[in-house]
Amino acid sequence: MDVPLWLALIVIGALGVKLIRPPWWLVAVLLLGGYLLADSFLAPAIDPLAK
Repeated sequence: MDVPLWLALIVIGALGVKLIRPPWWLVAVLLLGGYLLADSFLAPAIDPLAK
């Protein structure tokens, strides 16, 4: 069964928020920080760690 990555991330994220109940500001900071970090000069250094 092939599941798209975006769908798997949404399901895992929804379960994590429901079960762990982190504050919404923390979720927003992590999402925004990851988005900004992926487009920064550090992205080539982080890429091997993410794979």
